[in-house]
Amino acid sequence: MKAIIYCRVSTNKETQETSLERQEEELIQLAKQHQFEIDTIIKEQASGYDFDREGILQVLDRIKDNHVKALLIQDETRLGRGNAKIALLHCILKENIKLYCITHNGELQLSESDSMVLQIVSMVEEYQRKLHNVKIKRGMKRAVERGYQPQHNLRNLGESSGRDKIDVPIEEIVRMRNNNMTFSEIAATLRGLGYLISKATIHRRYQEFIESKVE
Repeated sequence: MKAIIYCRVSTNKETQETSLERQEEELIQLAKQHQFEIDTIIKEQASGYDFDREGILQVLDRIKDNHVKALLIQDETRLGRGNAKIALLHCILKENIKLYCITHNGELQLSESDSMVLQIVSMVEEYQRKLHNVKIKRGMKRAVERGYQPQHNLRNLGESSGRDKIDVPIEEIVRMRNNNMTFSEIAATLRGLGYLISKATIHRRYQEFIESKVE
């Protein structure tokens, strides 16, 4: 199982460099203890109240890799302070990344207050997503009412006896996936616009698109 090591100190003073090195050494030992394969070691000297940190942005990028399953930190304050910490915890946990820390010698145990805030944030985000989906469906329904013709989604209609390939709006599918919509929700949304397309087809075309980007 791959894990990322993230170390942070708050200032650029030379005296803090020792602390940064100590964090790295202790986190490497923590990785060995839990049999993690170290994917990346990210170190930086920056304020925990600041979002615009190169190191933490690298972390948020790397955790999207399906092979990365854990993030190792000294303690939760290394991620950030105040609201920045809560926002970053939410982003990381949403990717199903496990947090391990030195202070707990294992998985991070969130405080009751932090857990409560994260639950509220997740609930608000879920309702925002549902509201966003309703808006999309409403807009697509209006497009159909204003004359959009779904039959134009089929190319070369009648030119072959085989099954026609549906012209899938892949950019829209990718955008909706990036908004955390499920393939079922995407299928329902596109059907509202007249795209007669199944969840399985959407999933297949999405995977083909992702694979083409990797190549």
